[in-house]
Amino acid sequence: MSEKPADIREQRIEKLKKMRESGVNPYPNRFERKDKIADVRAAFDADKPVNVVVAGRIKSKRVMGKASFGNVEDFSGSIQFYAARDLMGEEGYNLYKTHDLGDHVGIEGETFLTQKGEMSIKVKRLVLLSKCIQPLPVVKEKDGQVFDEFSDTELKYRRRYVDLIVNQKTRRDFLLRSRIVSSIRRFLETDGFLEVETPMMHSVVSGAAAKPFITHHNTLDLELYLRIAPELYLKRLIVGGFERVFEMNRNFRNEGIDTRHNPEFTMVEIYQAYADYKDMMDLTERLFTGLAEEYFESTEIPYQGQTINLRGPWRRVRFVDAIKEVTGLDFSLIKTASEAVVAAKSVGIETDESMGIWKIADEVLGERVEKTFQNPTFLIDYPKELSPLSKSFEDNPDYVERFELFIAGREIANAFTELNDPFDQKERFEGQSQMRDKGDDEAMMVDDDYITALEYGLPPTGGLGIGIDRLVMLFVDTASIKDTILFPLLRPEV
Repeated sequence: MSEKPADIREQRIEKLKKMRESGVNPYPNRFERKDKIADVRAAFDADKPVNVVVAGRIKSKRVMGKASFGNVEDFSGSIQFYAARDLMGEEGYNLYKTHDLGDHVGIEGETFLTQKGEMSIKVKRLVLLSKCIQPLPVVKEKDGQVFDEFSDTELKYRRRYVDLIVNQKTRRDFLLRSRIVSSIRRFLETDGFLEVETPMMHSVVSGAAAKPFITHHNTLDLELYLRIAPELYLKRLIVGGFERVFEMNRNFRNEGIDTRHNPEFTMVEIYQAYADYKDMMDLTERLFTGLAEEYFESTEIPYQGQTINLRGPWRRVRFVDAIKEVTGLDFSLIKTASEAVVAAKSVGIETDESMGIWKIADEVLGERVEKTFQNPTFLIDYPKELSPLSKSFEDNPDYVERFELFIAGREIANAFTELNDPFDQKERFEGQSQMRDKGDDEAMMVDDDYITALEYGLPPTGGLGIGIDRLVMLFVDTASIKDTILFPLLRPEV
């Protein structure tokens, strides 16, 4: 019968006490690591042994009397080590035998090739750097399959540090996320965009349709909102003369949690003067295909058992046409909210007249249509009612120059030709404010300062927001947004 983790923890605490009593510091202040394991492996030459100094966790250990083999792992990789009494001395070797899996150690030794042909380090000195008190889950790999005792999904999210220790895929996925963010920055900077930072606490809720988190500033005695989007501040910068700006930003929306939503999430928002939503489509295609070619060397990437083709040009379909193609409902012909309710019910969706025609249409889109967009699809030309910050078509003011990008059945990006008429913008803000007064807690407030900024003149501008977490979901092949956020929001453990 295997020991319980609590029993193992107590045993390790006893070891810790004995180490301290014998004068060994299990948590020394420093250790001078001179070599990364990946560099040691890359430079290895069996005919030319070299002295190396590495550090990392003990991931395996096989004690055989007076000698022992084990593996030590740092962030760059893993390497075998050989520890023996005649090399380390009796005291050093006996102390080493008390070390446990998960302990951080520093190792000095000489590289060599074992009789079985494995690259290794012959240990001269081994120093305990940090004692691992909690037993690590045992993760084994055989014939390409991983057998993982740390498989409880919620526990993996709660104790991401353990998930990172034992699961190589988790480490690879978050390393890829970091590289994707860096690649996006390089792409935009090469295109002449300037990275900026804007406030995360707002006095007005605006920039998106979402319920905010509310906080309070004591000194100013002021109610503030964690930002739901940086959009209006970034467009202020376009007014100020910065013609191309972007922000890699954290947003906060007081909404439900599911496989596509986390209340705290990352977006990149991009604004370009003298551009429109078609320019933003072209930029989005170039960015996504470039990322695919950089990390997959192909525009075809595997996702959830199928292949997503990112090769352009991507499909473009109008909002009303997409709904009609899938459901047969033509919302452009519907004149009243009651008609819209009946239409939605005909495809199995319950709505309410208070929502209005186009919010009902959006419900139908979300429930019946979005999942059909597997390969990249630009859903374009939205109803004005759903897009209070987007510019209307000059020849059809009921619709706006907007797109949402869908891949694998979910929205990944949203873009507009930005509304720059201050009088039209104020009217739309006031319409949103009225909706808010009627109980719509996702409607925007009137931002008077932003209206003032528009009165100084916002040039024709294209704006784009891309959800980083959802983009990474695609590239690491996961169906849950929690797998792309290091520490997703969870209910506290009781």
